Amino acid sequence: MQITAIYPGTFDPITRGHLDLIARASRLYQQVIVAIAVNSGKTPLFSLDERVALVKAVTPEFPNVRVIGFDNLLVDCAREQGAHVIVRGLRAVSDFEYEFQLAGMNRRLAPQLETVFLTPAEQYEFISSSMIREIARLKGNVSDFVPDIVNQYLIDKFREK
Repeated sequence: MQITAIYPGTFDPITRGHLDLIARASRLYQQVIVAIAVNSGKTPLFSLDERVALVKAVTPEFPNVRVIGFDNLLVDCAREQGAHVIVRGLRAVSDFEYEFQLAGMNRRLAPQLETVFLTPAEQYEFISSSMIREIARLKGNVSDFVPDIVNQYLIDKFREK
């Protein structure tokens, strides 16, 4: 059976931790769809088009990875894309409760979808997009935590403000 996984998130911005999970998922599944959420509940630093472009720019080494934007329910997006598995990352115990609730709700809405949790390599456990944005906003160096193109986008974005 060909298994397609969907890895959703806002990826604002994509980090080396996200890339680690994409690499892991790409080894486990025949196709991985990185689904970038509009998420109107948040005010992203980068537009959806910018986030999609950045993720595409840093994932060409994964031939089985496709990048899309979406603005509907994750389970509906997963159905539209033919996904069988939702991949979610867990960095710390503090992520677990929220992710567990999401997995339960998604299972209720779409029982045919399974949620699989992956943990990043230990050097990426502490990285979050919100921390990266804050450090970059304050002119700190985030080059160890994000791909080079993302680092440059952050520098340029905060130079504008």
